Amino acid sequence: MKTICITVVFIVVALESLFTQVVGNVYEMSDDKKIPLFGVNIYWENTQIGTTSDKNGSFKIQNTDNNNRLVVSFVGYRPDTIEVLDLAKPVEIVLQDSRFLDEVTIGERQMGTHYDRMETGHVQNITGDELCKAACCNLSESFETNASVDASYSDATTGAKQIKLLGLAGKYVQMMTENIPNLYGVSQPYALGYIPGPWMESIQVSKGTSAVINGYDAITGQINVEYKKPKSADVFFFNQLVSSAGKVETNVDASVLLNPKWSTTFFAHTQFDLVKNDDNKDGFVDMPLINQYNFFNRWDYFGKNLTVRFGVKYIDESRKSGQLGDYTSEILENYTPYQIQINTNRVEAFYKMGYVFPDKKHNSIAMIANVVGHDQKSHYGLKTFDAQQISGYYNLIWQSAFANNTDHKYNAGLSIKYENLEQSLNDSLITDLEYVSGAFFQYTGKLFEKLNIILGGRADYHNDFGLLLTPRINLKYNLTGNIILRASAGKGFRKANVLAENSFLLASSRKFIIDSDLKLEEAWNYGSNITWYVPLGKRDVTFNAEFYRTNFINQIIADFETADKVHFYNLNGESFSNTYQVEASYQIIKGLDATLAYRYNDVKQTIGQNLVEAPLTNKYKALANFSYKTPLNKWQFDFTAQFNGGGRIPSTAINPEEFRLSEEFPSYQIYNTQITKYFKKWEMYFGVENILGFKQHSPIISATDPYSGYFDSSLIWGPVHGRKFFLGIRFRIEK
Repeated sequence: MKTICITVVFIVVALESLFTQVVGNVYEMSDDKKIPLFGVNIYWENTQIGTTSDKNGSFKIQNTDNNNRLVVSFVGYRPDTIEVLDLAKPVEIVLQDSRFLDEVTIGERQMGTHYDRMETGHVQNITGDELCKAACCNLSESFETNASVDASYSDATTGAKQIKLLGLAGKYVQMMTENIPNLYGVSQPYALGYIPGPWMESIQVSKGTSAVINGYDAITGQINVEYKKPKSADVFFFNQLVSSAGKVETNVDASVLLNPKWSTTFFAHTQFDLVKNDDNKDGFVDMPLINQYNFFNRWDYFGKNLTVRFGVKYIDESRKSGQLGDYTSEILENYTPYQIQINTNRVEAFYKMGYVFPDKKHNSIAMIANVVGHDQKSHYGLKTFDAQQISGYYNLIWQSAFANNTDHKYNAGLSIKYENLEQSLNDSLITDLEYVSGAFFQYTGKLFEKLNIILGGRADYHNDFGLLLTPRINLKYNLTGNIILRASAGKGFRKANVLAENSFLLASSRKFIIDSDLKLEEAWNYGSNITWYVPLGKRDVTFNAEFYRTNFINQIIADFETADKVHFYNLNGESFSNTYQVEASYQIIKGLDATLAYRYNDVKQTIGQNLVEAPLTNKYKALANFSYKTPLNKWQFDFTAQFNGGGRIPSTAINPEEFRLSEEFPSYQIYNTQITKYFKKWEMYFGVENILGFKQHSPIISATDPYSGYFDSSLIWGPVHGRKFFLGIRFRIEK
């Protein structure tokens, strides 16, 4: 009996040992044939568990529970590291002759901003290297070196910022974080400050008509932010910045690879503005004092066929602005200084799942979910404005191919959008509930050798506006190997949350007049462009020329033409935007990149009964950016010049003469520069923004008497602060 028991135990142990072994083969390639390699070293990474291949190139190695990275090395061949995901499946490894390394060229610098050659749509990629050309404290400052996107202040007191794309305000751009629609509603005036620059891996700017998968909202395009990913991010990253304006900013992120499947990244950001600046001597703080605490934790799971990503983000921010001065108790008995206080708490949570079917790799299913809770309490002088927004988003996407041909793929799916917005202005309570259910279908195909198409449509049912149909098309034609033509056309819709999106206008004496019958904003967008890669010397000049037209069927007009009010009403007439842009980029010599661009804006609206130029919109923008990195990556020098055209200022004719503005604002230039010194694990950077110190003269009307009927901080067309110096350090521990 004892002998039987020992035998059984021996068999069990032997079987266990057999089934926990990984088996495989190692080859080299010779004349397109696989030749077995004998004596190759194979071991689990960071362990002493290893083996060698036999004369047939075969090997067996004992499995280890906490490691699935197999290191393969052999004299005369390039070493390789293989991630083993299925222990039961034989591993096949093909080593390359190390002589091939002599033919590899390393050291060319990639352009920080480039157009994606493979995308059917017109997509511009802004990389992490491009973001480091400036201080890039947050998303709003990520476009200082970009010719397509403008970022500017919305008013002179709250620090609210907006971007412009194709000559129109950022509210017509679908803002996304990792392809999740985000940053809309009550968050919109300050949302660009909610994404710290050092957290971003890249930004994708898609102009014109975009895919229907993410909704009907995009009218002028999409801007998508990709955060750093745990598997590719640094193990540890630290960034500290201080500026002459009194800003102190700290960013920290750390990535942990828990095992081959699970990884996580922790982000932390703080911002403190410590100095009250009043360069223009109008008695108001030029820039609000912002205290922000921003935390984000994301998790990634990568299985054999299943990918899961989820995370939670929290923001606590306060903004203080208003009149400066030392007020005695006697003065305060009869006068209340004009102060602005905006407190925000925001929580975001997202979940993404994707599954690829193992038997058919072109079949996959994905789910995206996002929930946001946003609470804002604010006062502007004697006015109070509070808003609470709860938003939810869910998108289910199926991807497959017709007749298993991956040249003809399609996406189909269902989506749900929910938003509950409660606003309180003084004693008035406004409640707005929105829910939209939709379905979409999109075909992505290669019709001929040189022609690609994305053709999509979606049908959504809105609880207030009924059925909405959104058709869109994108075409790409490779005229030659170096010339790419693109064209697009499609429709977009948008619901305006007038008060929440324009709360910064409360820092004025203007009365809000909002018509009760506001409709959805609706527009068609048409565009075309040519991208030409022209060989010049050993490199290509990238030349891009484009035209886009946005034509509104309905638009919510913000009428500032009477200085004592702002009136919101439906468009009654024409409203359009035509933008023309040319851009060229080239690496002049090794390490020296240059970008030159010019854009002309023709933007008009019917305000009242007249078709006029859109107010506070630059007629043109020219940009020149130069970036030089020395050999061995020791120093980097960056310089950007922006030339901004003039434009129209809304009428202030009803004001007394001392409170009137000109009908036009002038053209102006902004120059920025930065110098970066690289060390082994850290770098130091120093820069100057707005070198010549240009700023808008008297940006606040009636600043000395903010409770008068003429006080207005909303007519902003240029910088509100002058020259600013900054100094920062970055420290990283790379993987």
